Amino acid sequence: MRTWSKSYFSVVKFDFNRELIFNSGATCFPANQWALIGECLSDVKCTKVINLIIILLRTCLLMLKMGSKTMIKWSKRITSAQVVQLIKAERDIQKTMVIFDSATAEYANGFRHDHQTFSLMISRLISANHFRSAEELLCRMKEEKCNITEDIFLSIFRAYGRVHKPLDAVRVFHKMKDYQCDPSQKSYITVFAILVGENQLSLALRFYRNMREMGIPPSVTSLNVLIKALCKNSGTMDAALWIFREMPNRGCPPDSYTYGTLINGLCRLGKIGEAKELFKEMEAEACSPTVVTYTSLIRGLCQSKDLDSAINLLEEMARKGIEPNVFTYSSIMDGLCKGGCSSQALELLDMMVSRRHLPNMIAYSTLIHGLCKEGKLQESVEILDRMKLQGLRPDAGLYGKIISGFCDICKFHEAANFLDEMVLGGISPNRLTWSLHVRIHNIVVQGLCTEHPNRAFQLYLSMRTRGISIDAKTFDSLVNYFCKKGDQHKAAHLVDEMVLDGCIPDEVTWNAVVSGFWDRRKVREAAELVQVELIGTFLNLE
Repeated sequence: MRTWSKSYFSVVKFDFNRELIFNSGATCFPANQWALIGECLSDVKCTKVINLIIILLRTCLLMLKMGSKTMIKWSKRITSAQVVQLIKAERDIQKTMVIFDSATAEYANGFRHDHQTFSLMISRLISANHFRSAEELLCRMKEEKCNITEDIFLSIFRAYGRVHKPLDAVRVFHKMKDYQCDPSQKSYITVFAILVGENQLSLALRFYRNMREMGIPPSVTSLNVLIKALCKNSGTMDAALWIFREMPNRGCPPDSYTYGTLINGLCRLGKIGEAKELFKEMEAEACSPTVVTYTSLIRGLCQSKDLDSAINLLEEMARKGIEPNVFTYSSIMDGLCKGGCSSQALELLDMMVSRRHLPNMIAYSTLIHGLCKEGKLQESVEILDRMKLQGLRPDAGLYGKIISGFCDICKFHEAANFLDEMVLGGISPNRLTWSLHVRIHNIVVQGLCTEHPNRAFQLYLSMRTRGISIDAKTFDSLVNYFCKKGDQHKAAHLVDEMVLDGCIPDEVTWNAVVSGFWDRRKVREAAELVQVELIGTFLNLE
C-alpha cells in the first residue's frame, strides 16, 4: 500500500546515540531504517552503511530536484510484486528511481530486490537512456548475489544499438562473464547485427570470426546478418552470393529475409537484372516475397527508369493480397516525378491516403520536388499545406525548392513571403541545404530591387543579422537602387559594407556612386574650385 506525505524535511542530523533529529517537517524514512545505519556506524569497515546512506541521500536529492515533497511509506510486509506494480504504474523515470530506492531502504525490514525488480528497473533506465545508472544496477545485482540472466544483457545491447552506440554494446558484451553469465548464440548474433546495422563492418566481421572460433555454429539468422554486411560493399557482393549458394549445404536453407537482403543489395548496386532473376528464383523455391522484398525491387526498377515493371509489381502485390507500405508508394512516386509524371504521382498519393497510409516526409518531399521541377508551384504549395496539416514540419530544403520555383518565374514577392514563413517558423538549414539557403536569399533580394526595393533592403538587413553571406551582385543591385533614388549616403554605406565583406565593387558600381555625388550642385562647385586652385598652383610653380 502506498501513501504520500504532504510535508518534507529540510535538515537531518545524526547523533551517536542513534537518535534522528529533524529540524523541520516529517520523516522521509521510518526510524528503524535509520537505526540500522546507526548500528552499522559502530563498524568502520562496514560497507553496507555506505551503500544505504548513498541510496537515501540520492533519493532525497531526487525529491528536491523534482520539487517533490512526498515519499513512500511502505507496508510492514513489502513484496517484490508491490514494487514491480508501482514501477510499472509510474511513467516518470525520476519518480521510478525514488520508488526503487525507497524500496531498497526497506532492507532493514528484510526486503531484498530480486531479479524481477532489478531487471524491470534496468529496462526502465535504458528506455530513458540512463545507461550509466543501468550498469550501476548490474554491479549491485552482482554484489547482492542476485541472478543475472542473459535477457538483461540483451536489452542493454539493443538499447545501445537504438542510440547508435555499437562500441558500448561490444563493451558490455565482453563484461558478461564477469557477471557469471555466458553469452549464447543469441547474444553473439544480437551484437553482430548491431555492428552491421551501424556500418562497423570490419569490426563486425572480426566479431563474426570470433563467434565461430568460440564454437557458435552458423544459423540462418547469423548467415543472414553476414550476408547483409557483405551486401553493403560492391567489392564483397560476390562473397554474399557465394554464402547464399552455400547455405543449403550447411543445413541453413535461405528464407525470405535472405532473398530480400540480396535483392536489396543488388538493386542498390544497379544490378537490376540479377535482382529480377533472384526474385523469380525466390518464387520458384516457394519462398514468399514480403512487402520489403517487393519494395526493394520496385525502388530498383524506378531508379533504372523501368516504371512499367514497377507498376506491374505493385498490381501483383494487390493480386496476392500483400499490402504496400508507405515506402512502396514513395518509391513509385519518386520514379513518376523523375520521369515528369507528377500528375500520376498525385493520383498515387490520393490512393495511398484512401488506403489509410499516411504519407511521410519522403513522400511529400518527392512530390514537392517533382511538382517544382515541372513548374507546378500552386500544386506544390497545396502539398506543403497538406503536409503541415498532417503535423509534419517542412525542412529548409523543401522551402528552398518552392522559393527557387517562384524565383524562376520572377515572383519574388511570393518567394519573400515563404522566406519570412521559414524565419517565423524557426526553420533553419543544415549543412547540406545551407548553400541553397544563401543562394535563394541573394536571388530574392536582387529580384525585389526592381519592384519592391524597400522590402529588398529589409531582407538584406535580416540576412546580415542572421549571418547569411551576401554576394557582389546583391550589393550592386542595392547600390544602384539607392543611387537612382538619390540616397547617396546609404549607397556609400553599402559600398563600405561590401568592401568589408570582401566584395570588390566593379566599375559600374563605382560610376553609379561617383555620378550620384557629382550630380549634387555643391559637390560639383567645390570640385571645380579645387580644380581651379590646383591649376593656379601648378602655373605658379612653373
